[in-house]
Amino acid sequence: MSLTGETNTGVALWRRVADSIEQGIADGTYARDTRLPGELEIAEAHRVNRHTVRRALAALAERGLVRAERGSGTYVEVPPIAYPLRSRTRFSEIVGAGGQEAGGQLLSASIESAPRELAKRLALKADASLLRIDALRMANRIPICLGTTWLDANRFADGGRIYEKTRSMTKLLAHFGVRDYRREWTTVSAAIADAADAARLDLALGRPVLVADSLDTEPNGTPLLTTRARFAAERVQFVIENQ
Repeated sequence: MSLTGETNTGVALWRRVADSIEQGIADGTYARDTRLPGELEIAEAHRVNRHTVRRALAALAERGLVRAERGSGTYVEVPPIAYPLRSRTRFSEIVGAGGQEAGGQLLSASIESAPRELAKRLALKADASLLRIDALRMANRIPICLGTTWLDANRFADGGRIYEKTRSMTKLLAHFGVRDYRREWTTVSAAIADAADAARLDLALGRPVLVADSLDTEPNGTPLLTTRARFAAERVQFVIENQ
């Protein structure tokens, strides 16, 4: 092994390891959403040191091909989820249509005073009481997005407990008699995940997120809820559909 970390062909050793793993992903040797062999096993198979393996895995992670899970290992990343933005946008339906299992976890529920912008958006009086729900949504147990949703606290009292039980915003609304609702609008922007969001989405610091702000209404146009969702950019592909 050369001191520069290159073979006699001039190809960096970490690149050769990365290319080998990528080929294994492509040909199915390493199936999607399965754990790769450990660093030591990869190092021995390629006759390199563990530092070289770490650099190869880091390069693959930067490209969205693998992900490291704390205390568990490195896993082959799943293809991005095609996520339509349309008048009927339901996380569980979208994930299920792709053959994956949707999951949800309530992170927190609280009552807060509505700032001017949210009060206007929800057609409420200034400083009205809002129910705030922070939740993590997953596909096959892989974190996909963090959502912060605000609803009228007077209309949806105890909504946090209902969401914790059902893990579904649709079921929460149905509990209060709302059988149908539609997406009025969605805006999308890009940002860098802050430390808290990166940890919950299992992203490396500095990775991008897609921020989707939206408003959902009843069929008659009455505002129901507004959400700010932060999606792991490498795990979703937004699809704009004509309506």
